Amino acid sequence: MGKHFDDAVGKGKEAFGKATGDTGTQAEGKVDQTKAGAKDTADKAKGKAEELKDKAEGVFESAEEKIKGVFKNK
Repeated sequence: MGKHFDDAVGKGKEAFGKATGDTGTQAEGKVDQTKAGAKDTADKAKGKAEELKDKAEGVFESAEEKIKGVFKNK
């Protein structure tokens, strides 16, 4: 399930649990919301890691070209 769906289901369970006095369902709803937040955080971290990887590749390619240029001129 998607993180937005998990969050919505969690909010619904929590509200239902509060309305009926069912603390188990209420807690289950909070767990679902926490899982949705964790998925969101993991997705953001993955995106940042990919950005850093791309930047690092660019830096290494640039350095490689500079080094090749130094040795061509000798």
